[in-house]
Amino acid sequence: MKLNTTNIAQMASASDVIFEALREAISRGDIKEGEVLRQENIARLFNVSRIPVREALTRLEEQGLVATQRYRGAVVTTLSIAEIREIFEFRALLEPEMLRHSIPRLSEEALDKAREAAHAFATEPDSAQWGELNRRLHYSLYEEAGRPFYLQSISAALDRVDRYSRAQLVLTSGMQKAVEEHRLIIEACAARDVEMAVRLTHDHIMGACESLIAFLGRTRSKASEQG
Repeated sequence: MKLNTTNIAQMASASDVIFEALREAISRGDIKEGEVLRQENIARLFNVSRIPVREALTRLEEQGLVATQRYRGAVVTTLSIAEIREIFEFRALLEPEMLRHSIPRLSEEALDKAREAAHAFATEPDSAQWGELNRRLHYSLYEEAGRPFYLQSISAALDRVDRYSRAQLVLTSGMQKAVEEHRLIIEACAARDVEMAVRLTHDHIMGACESLIAFLGRTRSKASEQG
């Protein structure tokens, strides 16, 4: 199992640290779908008892990243095509709405943060960083909406599909398209063109959805034939 670990035996927030490490590893794809997360192994890696590990796994299950299976324990979930589409449709409803609230109050500092994240996303050679940079870009545009529950919901949705989205960007031409779409969205936000930004963001999300579903359809079909 590939994880960034540290000795947290004396830390009060052990379950939080374990949760974040597992969530990040699942989102990056370092822990694969279908992989079993054994409490005793994780506890040993972090030098803690099983109690904070169990708490972290419970939180991951609440977010849909793992599921408890009889005789196996906690297993990293596999999303169906229908589930992936639903998550992207949810994002396409919520994220444009965030822009409606944020653009009228969007500061130049927030726009600069979005531009910096967009540049970092476009020039970062390590695909493991793309998900976090993409999230930073969008959050820069959303945070001043003053809708923390919306943002929390968006974060949870991104967690569910990050590992699939990164694979799609790496293995298709999606990266180049995403870079151009980010540029146009930021330009619309800077121009305070709410309707343009809303439309571009909706199309950006649903375009990524269709590309990802087509990619997964091909790869899962091939895996099924080989199996």
